[in-house]
Amino acid sequence: MSKRDDAKEILKSLGLPKQQQNERSCLTLLALAGLAEETPWSKAKRPLLRIWDIMGWMKEKYGKEYAANSRETVRRQTVHQFEQARLIDKNPDDPTRPTNSGETRYQLTNDAAEVLRAFERADFTKKCEKFLGRHGSLTKAYERARKLHKVAVTLPDGSKVELSPGLHNELQRLIVEEFAPRFAPGSLVVCLGDTAKKRLCVATEMLTALDVPEMNHDKLPDVVLYDRRRNWLFLIEAVTTHGPVSPKRHAELEAALRASKPGRVYVTAFMDMKSFSKYSSQIAFESDVWIASLPDHMIHYNGARFLGPYPPRDEAR
Repeated sequence: MSKRDDAKEILKSLGLPKQQQNERSCLTLLALAGLAEETPWSKAKRPLLRIWDIMGWMKEKYGKEYAANSRETVRRQTVHQFEQARLIDKNPDDPTRPTNSGETRYQLTNDAAEVLRAFERADFTKKCEKFLGRHGSLTKAYERARKLHKVAVTLPDGSKVELSPGLHNELQRLIVEEFAPRFAPGSLVVCLGDTAKKRLCVATEMLTALDVPEMNHDKLPDVVLYDRRRNWLFLIEAVTTHGPVSPKRHAELEAALRASKPGRVYVTAFMDMKSFSKYSSQIAFESDVWIASLPDHMIHYNGARFLGPYPPRDEAR
């Protein structure tokens, strides 16, 4: 194998995330160890290097030239993670050096250098286990952090699902836990989006029973509730950056759901009044607005009724 392949194997064995197992990270590791292609791993060193020095080594020893503006990419997408994983120390020669100093230097830790020197030896696996036992796996640490920050949603039946972290999914949680009990009590969640997974909760059989045609799930609203008592479908868009129930969106959904028997109630949800104000002129008439910071109230566009489905516009004429 080439030195690049070796370096990738080492990074994988030391628990670095997949994003840090690429060529850039492999060459960075080789530079920090002072290893050219022909130099054995047992000769790994611990030079003090700036980002410029690392990039210079990549070009000189491996013929890989990165543009000058790639310096921040190397620092943010490789060196920073190496530091978190305890592969390297930052400014071990002068810990008081300012963070933004152009003279900032990085050096392999003694523990990491010990692992590198053992590569291709019988005790390599044992050295990796010792390193991970002392410092942990960055991949697992990131997974724990992601799990810690997931948005837990309690559905009306008491079951729980976890959405990926983010403001949009937090708003969806509030729709299920705060909007639904107030304005659609006893309703079923038949569709629930997730910004990372697109659709987390889709009651396919229920949608079929309600004569909702097969649609690409990203064309369905973020949250769909079914109120069995009133036979209403609540079609709710959670808006943090885009996507209110605009006249165009309203017309598209009306056309797609024309054969569906339940009455349709269109709702655009916002976190606060400031968010609502950005989109207030884009919202369709015969729809409603719910603002999470004012959960007991709704804003009704076209006040023919307080809350409920309208007949299709061709029938209304």
